[in-house]
Amino acid sequence: MPLRLAPSFREQIADSDRPFVGMWVCSGSPLLAEVAAGSGLDWLLIDMEHSANTLESVLVQLQAVAAYPVAPLVRVPSNDTVAIKQILDLGAQNLIVPMVSSADEARAAVAATRYPPEGMRGVGSALARSARWNRVDRYLQESAQHISLTVQIETAAGVEAAADIAAVDGVDAVFVGPSDLSASMGLLGQQTHPEVTAAVEKVFAAVKAAGKAVGVNAFDPATADAYFAAGADFVAVGADVALLARASEALAARFIATDDSSRASY
Repeated sequence: MPLRLAPSFREQIADSDRPFVGMWVCSGSPLLAEVAAGSGLDWLLIDMEHSANTLESVLVQLQAVAAYPVAPLVRVPSNDTVAIKQILDLGAQNLIVPMVSSADEARAAVAATRYPPEGMRGVGSALARSARWNRVDRYLQESAQHISLTVQIETAAGVEAAADIAAVDGVDAVFVGPSDLSASMGLLGQQTHPEVTAAVEKVFAAVKAAGKAVGVNAFDPATADAYFAAGADFVAVGADVALLARASEALAARFIATDDSSRASY
């Protein structure tokens, strides 16, 4: 019997009457991924850039969250054709590609997600979970409909090129990373510096003008609220490891005499 894949992140955002709220899953644990998937949040970001996630751990996390009404996104480690091919073949439908600072880099990411002649994705659907081992009818012909591509702007150059990046056919959304962006601007660790937030909102305006969805990291609730008010379509408001770190510190502060100075979650 033919199988149907879940709607892509692109489709889910387009069909929503409110912004999407999500969190990072960085631990590599399928158990924590499943706990997060059942939380009521809209989307999860399984990270391969700054965590110990491997192809195998991403696969089991995708399987663990598949039973829940949540959109899983996988951030690939880099804008690399081979890595993107492998992660798509695992069955990841929604990708985030980091460190995209130009339209050419965005076009390269799109090409990596498309089969020839539109792109350069290797053909292995009969062997892969992406097409459920050829149980999804017309997967080769219609694969682009099942895939959502988000590119991440994290540099000052990317901010200036945001309109051109968003205009690339095949880019469905843009995600802004204030941490690397602040570093690129000479403001390392100052994600909420006025110049950084102004740059984030400049990207928002450019992406919205192109008719694409735009999102951002904002682990501080007040910052997240401000970005929602500025027009963000999706915001990551926490991470599994950060939540555990802060909660365990709170337990220590409550029951043991410890240094109670607050620490940033991101």
